[in-house]
Amino acid sequence: MAVSIPPVLKRYSIPLFLFTLGLFFQIVVLPSSFSPTHYAVLGVKAHASVQEVTEAYEKLSAKWFSDSTPPTTIEFIKIRYAYEMLTNPVWKRDYDLFGIDEQLHVIEKLKKQYDGVDSSKIELPLLNASISDLANHGFNVLSPEEFVSITGKGKAVLIQVYSAGSPRCAQFLNSWKRIANLLEGVAETGMVELGDVQVAAYLAEKKYTGQPFFRNGLPALVAFPPNCRSGDCYVRYQGEPSVYEIVDWMATNILGLPRIYYYSKEALAPNFMAKIGQHKVKVLCFSKTGERAAPFLRQAAKDYGTYASFAFVLWTEEDSSIWWNSFGVESAPAIVFLKDPGLKPVVYHGSLNSSEFITIMEENKHKEPPQLRSVTSMELGCDARGYSRAGNDTKIWYCVIVAGRPSHELSKMRDTMRRVRNVLLDAVDPDNANKVNFSVQASAAAAAAALKENRLTFTWLDGELQKKYCMFYLFSDDAYETCGPRRYGDFTDVPRLFIVRYKRNSTEANIKVKKWPQSMWDAPSEENANVASQLVARYKGSQDIYEIVHWLSEIVEDGDTKELPYSTQPTPHLIPEDANPIWSSTQGMLSPRNAVKEKIRSIAFHIGDYMRDPRIGPGLLLGACISFGTVWLKSSQTTQPPKRDEGTSSRGASRRRQNTRSSNHDRPPSITDAEPKDAYQMLSTDSDSE
Repeated sequence: MAVSIPPVLKRYSIPLFLFTLGLFFQIVVLPSSFSPTHYAVLGVKAHASVQEVTEAYEKLSAKWFSDSTPPTTIEFIKIRYAYEMLTNPVWKRDYDLFGIDEQLHVIEKLKKQYDGVDSSKIELPLLNASISDLANHGFNVLSPEEFVSITGKGKAVLIQVYSAGSPRCAQFLNSWKRIANLLEGVAETGMVELGDVQVAAYLAEKKYTGQPFFRNGLPALVAFPPNCRSGDCYVRYQGEPSVYEIVDWMATNILGLPRIYYYSKEALAPNFMAKIGQHKVKVLCFSKTGERAAPFLRQAAKDYGTYASFAFVLWTEEDSSIWWNSFGVESAPAIVFLKDPGLKPVVYHGSLNSSEFITIMEENKHKEPPQLRSVTSMELGCDARGYSRAGNDTKIWYCVIVAGRPSHELSKMRDTMRRVRNVLLDAVDPDNANKVNFSVQASAAAAAAALKENRLTFTWLDGELQKKYCMFYLFSDDAYETCGPRRYGDFTDVPRLFIVRYKRNSTEANIKVKKWPQSMWDAPSEENANVASQLVARYKGSQDIYEIVHWLSEIVEDGDTKELPYSTQPTPHLIPEDANPIWSSTQGMLSPRNAVKEKIRSIAFHIGDYMRDPRIGPGLLLGACISFGTVWLKSSQTTQPPKRDEGTSSRGASRRRQNTRSSNHDRPPSITDAEPKDAYQMLSTDSDSE
């Protein structure tokens, strides 16, 4: 049987709900949210001086000794705790300005410890004031001027807000040093003491009363993303004060760095090495502990994402023989660079810091020889729109290119070019000159000198991907054997060697070539104009190393000494291998996704804060009264019958009659009109009357 709700209760349900909720806030929520302050315990006004606190405590002590009834244990603990905390200048400052009271748990602990014990037997002092002075042992403490200068730049900044009298901050100091060490080279770090009130208040959250506070107490961590210059973009750390949790939060949420995943020995080859493109160097980081990648490694994975791919491997004694036979790794930590199949891995043992790793990364980011790509052409000096590796003032330079489809034949030709390069290096190296025949040294002199001066660069081109670029230099009937995808049923792969001579015209180089727009939507372009001429020579000999060396030297010698035609024909653009790179190499503000997460988290926290606002209870009660009055007014209006105005009704009737007369005026006579005075009824012949 359904329970019927009385109509009165149904009508007044909203006012009753608001009234009940407001009463609950006033009776339950507010008293639990506003416990008595330490000043109220001592009976002094808020923010009283240390002297006033001392005098109040002495008065209470004198009263206890004079009265026959001493205070209860709980009363004594609360009063003594308030006295000790408010007479410590640093603790009092933190409590007055930011509401920080880190040792409040001591009261509950002492209540249990001295339950049923006389107050005179409680050991004093209750609080341990012998805390290491962080003001003298702080790490990278920032002044207000230094804080302003370090934030808002192109590098992220992690700030720790601490207090010189905080036990938690003293315990966290060693962890903070570890965090700063891990973030070196990726983000700046610094500490701000609560004594710098203006800076500390800027980094704190605000209550509804406007008082600054730190939600999770001290130490408080605040991160400024790159180029963050206002209080709207910095982010507060809300997690556990763990070294690796903080570092991971900084690297992932603030810097947006990619993670580097671990691979087992079974998954390394199929899931990593086989899936990485041939245009990238493979970097393997071996670890004994299995810890997460350091931020500088993740930063390198982002910055060098177009050159290399990174993976982590857990090194164990059981698998040590596998790693030794495969990559030459003796123990961990170690870093391995895998460049080309058949080429010996480059191995570095031991721990590396950020600067050391960047140095070896620059040395090993390219293949051997480097691949000619859209991101490397300028760097290698193999672009007519750029300059030589020897410097911007170099007039003539050369680029030796091996082009072909990825195949075993191309790998063999690349290996041949590595040998050619080594012969040229030995020819100009006094320590290795005895390894090269005298006749070879003579024939290699011109090319070896150009290589030493960085005017000669060796590189290779993926002819299948870079079809237009490859056909531009090797345009001939048989170029399809080298450039573009394989034809159906044709498995012939012929790598070809050619050299490009670049010559900069000193007169024309000073004149900026401007390409005028073809429409009003285009802007004048200078970046696509060639500033150096290009001449191409194709090699048609065998793969004999010394024959290639001799040919290169002849080309270089002729190019340096003879007057050759000057041609600036536009070159096709190289196609990027990574059309949609996942990780951009630029750093900016906090990513939109993380910004939305932080905004939602901030809103949730603020809702919890405003739940303790003392204005909510009276507001709900006022809303209940207004709602009650509105419901009563509407119900009273519906119960009264509507009254009819007789004067209004009579005026309406006369107006209707007047309208009727006016509508019949000037109407032609009809048989339906009124009867004339002399009219009479004529009887019908068919009438039944007699």
